[in-house]
Amino acid sequence: MTTAARSRPQMRFRGRSFMAFSLAPEAPVAGWLHDLDVWMRNSAGFFAGRPVVLDLTSLALSGSAIQHLVGELESRGIRIMGIEGADPGDFAGHLPPVLRGGRPASTGEGGESGRAAAASKRTEPTSLMIETHVRSGQSIVFPGGDVTVIGSISSAAEVIAGGSIHVYGAIRGRAMAGANGNPQARIFCSCVDAELLAIDGFYRTADDLEPGLLNRPIQAWLEGATLMIAPFD
Repeated sequence: MTTAARSRPQMRFRGRSFMAFSLAPEAPVAGWLHDLDVWMRNSAGFFAGRPVVLDLTSLALSGSAIQHLVGELESRGIRIMGIEGADPGDFAGHLPPVLRGGRPASTGEGGESGRAAAASKRTEPTSLMIETHVRSGQSIVFPGGDVTVIGSISSAAEVIAGGSIHVYGAIRGRAMAGANGNPQARIFCSCVDAELLAIDGFYRTADDLEPGLLNRPIQAWLEGATLMIAPFD
């Protein structure tokens, strides 16, 4: 072995986790794509630069059908990083890899591993305060707890929180609370004219907001699978 070979640094591999959004198409796929198009018109650029996993657990698709679906999503600017719920032998290798062992993001912790994780995170903040406006094009992601915005969330801006979202000003962009699977999260703001409000993955867009709620203080919460919004005067 040469001196150069002996002095070469060892290659190191480290694990790293990211929050990915999961898309779970439903049959008929053409109808699901139509609904996705309607949603994206109200949330332009939402998937730009975001890791997305395609969950096919509830569908039985051939390899060619999966390839067609991935192509349809990519044509909409949605890049799929992996596929769940499919057999890798059913499609060609040039498609995104099959992922296994994924689980919904959750704020709950249990058992010894949960207690160990909780102990290791005791020094991490459980809330985030933003003392300025969240300006157009900005994306604030805080999966660790609640987010409070002293200013407003501008159009084409977004705040994503693992807990609740409190906005002292107006929400004109997107506010997504409970992003870690927390159905108890809420959204509060002094004035709503939002592009999108969501809690634990259930959402309402600008077209779904009753005219009587616009430009008023509101709170939003979940009742089952329904996102409720009411004045908060």
